[in-house]
Amino acid sequence: MAKTPVLTPRADDFPRWYQDVIGKAELADNGPVRGTMVIRPYGYGLWERMQAEMDARIKETGTQNAYFPLLIPESYLTREADHVEGFAPELAVVTHGGGHRLEEPAVVRPTSETIVNDYFSKWIQSYRDLPLLINQWANVVRWELRPRLFLRTSEFLWQEGHTAHATYEEARDFAAHVHRRVYEDFLRTVLAMDVVPGRKTAKERFAGAVNTLTLEGMMGDGKALQMATSHELGQNFARAFRTRYLSREGRQELVWQTSWGSTTRMIGALVMAHGDDDGLRVPPRLAHIQVVVLAIKDDASVLARVREVGDRLRAAGLRVRADDHTDVPFGRRAVDWELKGVPVRVEIGPRDLENGTAMLVRRIPGGKEPVALDRLASVLPGILEEDQALLLAQSRERRESRTAEVSTIGEAVEAASAGGWARIPWAVLGEEGESKLTEHAVTVRCLVAEDGSVPEADDAPGNVAVVARAY
Repeated sequence: MAKTPVLTPRADDFPRWYQDVIGKAELADNGPVRGTMVIRPYGYGLWERMQAEMDARIKETGTQNAYFPLLIPESYLTREADHVEGFAPELAVVTHGGGHRLEEPAVVRPTSETIVNDYFSKWIQSYRDLPLLINQWANVVRWELRPRLFLRTSEFLWQEGHTAHATYEEARDFAAHVHRRVYEDFLRTVLAMDVVPGRKTAKERFAGAVNTLTLEGMMGDGKALQMATSHELGQNFARAFRTRYLSREGRQELVWQTSWGSTTRMIGALVMAHGDDDGLRVPPRLAHIQVVVLAIKDDASVLARVREVGDRLRAAGLRVRADDHTDVPFGRRAVDWELKGVPVRVEIGPRDLENGTAMLVRRIPGGKEPVALDRLASVLPGILEEDQALLLAQSRERRESRTAEVSTIGEAVEAASAGGWARIPWAVLGEEGESKLTEHAVTVRCLVAEDGSVPEADDAPGNVAVVARAY
């Protein structure tokens, strides 16, 4: 009799497979209020690693971390018309506090441009106060009608950067720097995703921005997922909040601004981009557990060696978990670690001790082989780097093989409907064609230049639109 699979096969039902992985790999549960989630320790460990990697990159730009209130006066949002219009359907509004109706309702932050600007206008007096570079790690609420864990939830965790500059050029260049050096570098070198950097169309850009830069990733089913965005805000918020500075020439000038963010959505991307029918596959540079050392049997010598090997690998700089819970059957523990996508398992039993070896099981390429116990600390770092590179190569191969060059709107819709992406000249598509795509649940994910770089303008000659169905 055929064994029932632990997970729904991806080819049978990709959304169900995704939900299975989230649950059985113990990443998250649905919260008690519809659209909220409880992030479990293993899932939160992934987020902490993402935080650490991005926070280091953010600080390298000269940006400092701060914190702004969760509740924002409702009147703040109305000061920038495009901004409030863009967020109005998603707002959660507090009308009562302490048993009384509030004099002014407070909005649970959907993003913090408005409250940040209120304080920037107090903190910035002269050109000497610029640039002002602030980031916060926080939660936000955007009321979601069709929630899906990590991908679309009413409350999610993120980082949001907010900066003020003396000139348009400085702000433009800083937004591009964050896009490239913080987000693209993290997504490629740590998350092992071959993302496409590009420029959002006017229809898709952030509410209140003059330009939005994006990074789009292809998931295992061929759909696109927006991974992170960096926005040029121009002077829209500065004008609304009178955020001015005294220039070197003695004139009062409005600042130029940026904002940029990435969210726990990246955990969903990790599942959908790298997962397989056995569960997660976590890139070694991201994994908070790179190696798990498993005791096969409840044997004193085995348990002692498992702990000793774990300590030795930890001392060698690896992130290691020693699994000596032999009250749980070995097969079940091995399947659980497989589901969680830990890159390498080192399995040790009585026979291995006799031979002076351990069975090394690689999650990402698959396969197993015996390795001498005294060689583990020297061979594992190279193996982990090989597997990191393999995930990036597989991500690139999937995107390239499932992206079609097309010349008509019909061909673009056909490619997206078949589970892939399409590239079509923006001069052929245009805003009218972009509207037609939406009738088929297809959107322009970004505009790229002919050589794949990020274009300087929406209408730059040779712009190509990357179109797909998206999460």
